[in-house]
Amino acid sequence: MLVNSVNHRKDRSMEKTIFITGAASGIGRETALLFAERGWFIGLFDLNDEGLKEVASEIGEDRCCYAKLDVTKAESYKTAVAHFLKHTNGSMNALFNCAGIMRMGPFDELTMKDHEITLDINVKGIIVGIDASLDALKATPNSCILSMSSASAFYGVPDLSVYSASKFAVRGLTEALNIEFEKYDIRVTDLMPLYVNTPMISSQTHQAGTLKFFGAKLTTRQIAELAWKAVHGKKVHWIPGGVLKALKVVSRLFPVAERPTMKFLNKLN
Repeated sequence: MLVNSVNHRKDRSMEKTIFITGAASGIGRETALLFAERGWFIGLFDLNDEGLKEVASEIGEDRCCYAKLDVTKAESYKTAVAHFLKHTNGSMNALFNCAGIMRMGPFDELTMKDHEITLDINVKGIIVGIDASLDALKATPNSCILSMSSASAFYGVPDLSVYSASKFAVRGLTEALNIEFEKYDIRVTDLMPLYVNTPMISSQTHQAGTLKFFGAKLTTRQIAELAWKAVHGKKVHWIPGGVLKALKVVSRLFPVAERPTMKFLNKLN
């Protein structure tokens, strides 16, 4: 397992700490850089060895720790959390469930393996992570669990059916645990953006109609800033961009329009 050794024993009792999955690239990487700029100690976790080393080098290895992590494996997650806590004197102010995967295309043109890995990483990975981190979060006053949901959790998106279902699951989990964990002084929240300009989006060989219509206009820096607000804020769901907020209002006022709108966007393929 790739790790950087505990070669410093700095007292971090007054320093905020965040554990980030999917930290080697995209939103996870940008969030790690932003929180580090603002004085936080960063735990970087991903399957991408080289990406982790690059981000750690950019932050400075005295300001972070890192280890290879398979978010779907409970033992891998427990080992990563233990590694993080050795560097933070047992503190975890925030857990950012950022690791995710997308397989874009019609349901019957994707494989069962595509569907399974989407659910394993996007849903199981978050549940495993919360379970592995919960004791540390309980022991840290006013801690926060932040997860990546999506605009696709408002209404099921054609050509993103299982991905969309996975994000509905994240939304439901967030809403339930936001209530359950209040007694532990743990805030539970999520981010629900439209498409973000990341390698995950740019690497798609099939483009859903919603991607063609909206484009991937949000930047990773914008989402990192939203993550900062979410970790410090009170809302359950954080929605970036005026277009998506307007669509959410319209869908509440005119729910009958949701399905025709999605059908229209799907025809843009």
